Order: sequence, then C-alpha cells, then structure tokens
Amino acid sequence: MIAETVCSAVSAAGLGIAIVTAYRKRYLAAVRIAAYSLVPIGLVMTGVVEWLADTAFSPTAWAGFGVLGLAWVLFMTTRAVERRRGGGTRKERRAAAREAGRSDAVAPAAAAPSLGQGTRPATRPAPASRGDDDFSDIEAILKKHGI
Repeated sequence: MIAETVCSAVSAAGLGIAIVTAYRKRYLAAVRIAAYSLVPIGLVMTGVVEWLADTAFSPTAWAGFGVLGLAWVLFMTTRAVERRRGGGTRKERRAAAREAGRSDAVAPAAAAPSLGQGTRPATRPAPASRGDDDFSDIEAILKKHGI
C-alpha cells in the first residue's frame, strides 16, 4: 500500500514538473519528463510493484537468489578451470579438435636446432698472422659501430 502511494506521488510530481517545463516553451523536454513520470503509476497499475514488494520480503525468494548466485559462481569457476587446462579460446579449442580429427595431417617441418650442427659445413676464417690476430676482434667491433 505504501509503495503504491509513493509511486503515485512520484508520478504526480513528475507531471507537475512536465507542466512547468511546457510553460517555459520546452515542449520536447516536457513530453520526455511526462513519459518518465508515467512509468511508476503504470507499474503500480500492472501489479509489478506489488509483486516486487512480495518478493523483497519473502525468504523463499532470497533463498532462490542465493541458489542463482551459487550457480553463477560454479559456472564461472568451471569456465576459469577450462581455460587454464584447455588453453585458449573456444575457437582455438574447436580448431585444435578439427586438426586432431584429420587423418591426412602432416607435421610442419622442424627448424634446425640452434645448438646442434646444421646442414651447412662450418667455415673457419683463414688464420691471420700473430699481429693481426690480437686486434681483429677490436677492428670488427669498431667497424660494426662505424668507427
């Protein structure tokens, strides 16, 4: 009963503001204010306010909200675990499942290992004289830096 009275008062106040706004020649704003002010009285007339009031003070309804919250927490937890374990997004998992299902799939060519011997024979620089050997590293560094 109190909720219906409050909604009626809010609607009446809103319509009063709309009339003052229309008096100031702001008709578009006045119509918008009138539309907003009619919403509370419309909710009272349809019974939504009474249903909300009954739901707000019902222990069964609050227990239902608790169950819904628990379901949401469980759902989000399983999603987080799935992402950590499964790796990637749903699209990536579907693509991986499709690739695993193919019988004609060929493994991509592996790159040469970085530490093992490659297919090219290792070339050694020509031995330099004793005097050049001491400064060859320094000359290479200076050339690298443009000096």
